[in-house]
Amino acid sequence: MSDLKSARAPRRGPGLFQSLAAALGFTLALGWPLHGAQAQPTESCKQLTASGNPQYPPYLWRDPEDENRLIGANADLMQLLAREIGIPIEVRYIGPWGRVQEETRAGRIDLIAGAFFTLPRTEYMDYFHPAFRETRSVVWTRDNLRLNYRRWADLGSLQGVTVINNSFGEDFDRYARENLKMSTVASLEQAIQMLQKGRADYLVYEDSPGAAFLAKMNITDLKSLSPAVANENLHLTLSHKSACNTPELRGRITRAIYKMTRANVMQGLIDKNIQLWRKQNQQ
Repeated sequence: MSDLKSARAPRRGPGLFQSLAAALGFTLALGWPLHGAQAQPTESCKQLTASGNPQYPPYLWRDPEDENRLIGANADLMQLLAREIGIPIEVRYIGPWGRVQEETRAGRIDLIAGAFFTLPRTEYMDYFHPAFRETRSVVWTRDNLRLNYRRWADLGSLQGVTVINNSFGEDFDRYARENLKMSTVASLEQAIQMLQKGRADYLVYEDSPGAAFLAKMNITDLKSLSPAVANENLHLTLSHKSACNTPELRGRITRAIYKMTRANVMQGLIDKNIQLWRKQNQQ
């Protein structure tokens, strides 16, 4: 496990926000005012720390040039949010997804930049609405395995795998616990290898991140099936134990997320980061 080190702090001048906005073309086209350029940090909150699932391209992954930092569409969104609320946000790699949740529960991480809603998670963090992205979780299997999948019950006699501490929505999580044989492993690469070697019949994971990792690992003999297991929303969350968790800041973040969602900011960020991921993995 890498030692915890501070990631590079985001620049606080207008250059970062304006360059991202200009690249996406939404500021002028949508008439979105840059209120964050005038906003000032509160006295009690000078900086926020965010993290998330580090195996989640194009949303989040480790920066090859600084592995203590996360990059991707969600990281870019945090920089736009930082400009809007007037408080710098560091997006750090602190370990696998399970550890991110543990650190957030303890208050050592302020924000999770992308989490599905589950009731247990509401015990230690607040969810911001609206969600900033809807995602699809699907069943992955081998090309040579004829898996007749149309509903969750069709998986009942098979051995499944997914990544530990992943959620696919309250309904599917409950059904899987009660009815399916699902093992969990520490990383998506490990889960993919288990599936490819026949140690599991299927993998449950999101479609875009799954496809990104298959491309990186140069694996072409796996496929996703329809229908989706679940369509779930990605939310920004704030730890209950964060020193910055105040009604005033929650209101500012909510207003900023609402504005960016209305402007459809995420689609441009995702398109940009799909290209970045491909470029990095062609080198």
